[in-house]
Amino acid sequence: MKIAEVSEKFGLSVDTLRYYERVGLIPPVHRNLGGIRDYDDLDLKRVDFIKCMRGAGLPVEVLIEYMGLVQQGDSTNQARKEILIEQRNLVAARLEEMQKTLERLNYKIEVYEKALLAKEQDMLQVDELAAGD
Repeated sequence: MKIAEVSEKFGLSVDTLRYYERVGLIPPVHRNLGGIRDYDDLDLKRVDFIKCMRGAGLPVEVLIEYMGLVQQGDSTNQARKEILIEQRNLVAARLEEMQKTLERLNYKIEVYEKALLAKEQDMLQVDELAAGD
């Protein structure tokens, strides 16, 4: 798959994909005879993984370390697992904080909705009084 197709599929810019390759997040992508990048299924899985992890807020540096360990093979399984556990704990903490923020936002919206409803009811009462005159 050409880089433009990968870009469209994952919603990443071509520059971002080149950057991921340049910094070692993905190994050098095979190129066809014309020198055009030709992403295979494994490359696509790596891009998908990186996009997911970045979307969760994992730093590029952590992912570079992790992917470097992946390239070294099974002897790094424990180190990779430790990185993933640490990042999971950080994501869980961020999720908890986001949940608190969501609850606060919901509360504030409810306060405004109640205030607007009360104002509408007051306006209806005034209209009813005026109509009764």
